[in-house]
Amino acid sequence: MTRLIVAAGGGGDAVAAAMVDAALNPDGEPAVVLTYAWDRLLIDPVPGPRGPANFTGLRAITPSVHAVPGDAQPVAPAGSTLPRLAAELPHTFALIDPHAGVQGMTQQVQELTEHLSLSSIDLLDVGGDILAKGDEPTLRSPLGDALTLAACCQLSVPVRLLIAGPGLDGELPAEQLRERLGPKLLSLTTEHTEPVSNVLEWHPSEATAMLAATARGTRGLCEVRDAGLSVPLTDEGPALHQADLDDALSRNELARAVLYSTALEEAEQHSREICGYSEIDYERNKAMWLDDRTTQPIEGTDALLAQLDQFEAEASGRGATHTTFRRITEALGYDGSQRLQLRELLLQHRPEQYEAPLWRITSKPA
Repeated sequence: MTRLIVAAGGGGDAVAAAMVDAALNPDGEPAVVLTYAWDRLLIDPVPGPRGPANFTGLRAITPSVHAVPGDAQPVAPAGSTLPRLAAELPHTFALIDPHAGVQGMTQQVQELTEHLSLSSIDLLDVGGDILAKGDEPTLRSPLGDALTLAACCQLSVPVRLLIAGPGLDGELPAEQLRERLGPKLLSLTTEHTEPVSNVLEWHPSEATAMLAATARGTRGLCEVRDAGLSVPLTDEGPALHQADLDDALSRNELARAVLYSTALEEAEQHSREICGYSEIDYERNKAMWLDDRTTQPIEGTDALLAQLDQFEAEASGRGATHTTFRRITEALGYDGSQRLQLRELLLQHRPEQYEAPLWRITSKPA
């Protein structure tokens, strides 16, 4: 029987959906994954989520839902990881479009549910920020999760809310989430990461990389993002929990506010009023800053490794044992488009520090 997993925040949640599908449904056909095309500026220089008009080669599933096949292409200057995901994984990736607000999204999920003759669906979030109230000072990207939560609460079929890797998105600490989580269903293992092993070699999601790393046994403190946030890698990292959908909606003020929204701009304004910001505004501002910045070339290997040594010494002094390639790229002053080139150089010269898919810090504190 076909299953539907809604990736609450898009991006890495779509990759995590493949891992969770392997854990919950090892012998069944691959699930359909309904997800945003909302990659951060490392991949997509255009702020915010993409809609069907931003792609060529989509395949209509229902009147308002399109699949993103492996040969689809984002329309320049937009970028997207979804076509490559579809090419490398056996799952069907369907595009959820938030530009008509939650009312449009609800129609899309309902159409897909009816088309697939589903009796239930799963809503998956990595990290657990979907369980936020909206006023937490560590919250950074509440809008996407609030929109999918609000849409899934209006469906005609039961929805199971799944939280993978509590705290791994660096938004709400695991201890703060503990009382908001329901029962633990299982812990992901190395076996469950195998279907996405190749994807983890290039996909930029830090939260999903840490989810896979903890499932493979990595423990420590991982430094992520441009700001160098520290995320603990603990035994709770690979856990998959079920949370109460109604409790999540009653707690999430932003999700309640956008329930009847009919435009993304309307939802953004609610986010500014409730959370104090819109993450798309942050992307707009960062995109302008990146446009004004001159990208430095990756030159001599000796100079690069010296830069890396300095960064590792400083990170080690902050207690970090691991980091991500996104963090290394930004900390060394390079552009997101250079991340994979930088990664290849580091793996070539210091392969012993690669603890897939993270980078192990070996330098002593400065």
